[in-house]
Amino acid sequence: MSAVRERARRVTIRQVLDTAIELEKRTMALYVAFMRAFTSPAEVRNFWFTMARHEAAHCGFLTLVETIIESDKEIAQTRVLFDPGVVTRLRSLLAAYLREARGKVSLERAFEMAVDLEASELEDLVADMLKVVKSPEWRDRAIRLLIHDLGDLSYMVERHTKNEVLLARADALLERRRGGLARPASAAKARKA
Repeated sequence: MSAVRERARRVTIRQVLDTAIELEKRTMALYVAFMRAFTSPAEVRNFWFTMARHEAAHCGFLTLVETIIESDKEIAQTRVLFDPGVVTRLRSLLAAYLREARGKVSLERAFEMAVDLEASELEDLVADMLKVVKSPEWRDRAIRLLIHDLGDLSYMVERHTKNEVLLARADALLERRRGGLARPASAAKARKA
């Protein structure tokens, strides 16, 4: 038995949604803090605003899923395996980053935090919850939004830092997410053939 299965426990989809929305809101708050901290150049401020807005969109997607499952009690009560360690890790990471953001944070450090968060299991969780909608278009839209964010993040890291390691991490994350979007699309094409 894998370590994840040993730690995982069965929870309702509703419980997972509540947790995901909470974490998305905290991520949005961090990006708003960065927007306020980095008011110039405008390109940087606008970048953080867009990142916060996209986190708000994730909350909207998840709220849509909540509304859908409220009308289907069977789905709402469906139990899925969920690792509470993931939530503990993400809550701790976000709490630490929000505390750090209250002080003086360099732009490079803010980018590091964003790469860490965008690479986290939270983004996978959001995409998985969108499967409940039973509409591949919604999941694909959320992943495309994430890929757009990652492309912008990679560009900003390259443009505003000299940190090649961070740029490589951002680029690798972008490529990994692009691959995740391509697989379901190619699988759908194979089924149609």
